[in-house]
Amino acid sequence: MDRLYGTHKPTNLVQKSILAVGSGVMSILDPSRDDMISIFGETTGVLALKSMQEKMIVDPEGDEILKKRPVINTRTVDLNFLKSLPAGTLGKEYSNFLAKYNLTPDARRPVSFIDDVELAYVMRRYREIHDLTHVTLGMPINMLGEVTVKWFEGIQYGLPMCVLGGFFGSVRLGPRHTAKYLNLTLPWIVRTARQSRLFINVYFEKHWHKPLVEFRRELNIIEPPPKL
Repeated sequence: MDRLYGTHKPTNLVQKSILAVGSGVMSILDPSRDDMISIFGETTGVLALKSMQEKMIVDPEGDEILKKRPVINTRTVDLNFLKSLPAGTLGKEYSNFLAKYNLTPDARRPVSFIDDVELAYVMRRYREIHDLTHVTLGMPINMLGEVTVKWFEGIQYGLPMCVLGGFFGSVRLGPRHTAKYLNLTLPWIVRTARQSRLFINVYFEKHWHKPLVEFRRELNIIEPPPKL
């Protein structure tokens, strides 16, 4: 099989199966291995990605994203502009989020094991809006915040890695966070994921200027619980 895009690594079904099992085990044993999580996501997520693609095609904004293929990195997003936006806007809050956690939009791993150019882009887009999902949902980068976002993504997208990440991540929570997770965060995120607009269809780059409260209202998102 020839390479379909620059970072594509051709693999057959047997190789993908071995990669899926190995990366899945490593992801559970060491959740910090984002390389293993990425491989597991790509080798197990084709059916979910096809479903995501179909939902994008029938949505005007999602279809525009598929056709234009916007990319979120430091070459395409003016971070200084976002930093200059008024407090409380999506762009400003995203800028603050990146600064707080010392993150960069360039940090997302490239897609390698998906044998379809269109689906590879859907996976890339999912990865590039992950931090924006944190910001829009008001979730920090800690274990409870990550588990909450993974459940949201699992319910909205059906990606196996998100569902397993939400499940296995929740068992690693400490007693205080476990109580908050079961009584407050989990019911909120399940309801929010089901009723809100599909995030993969949101052209986030067109909404930088909007107050986050207004943006959440447009997406039909219930206001997040108190800070975690």
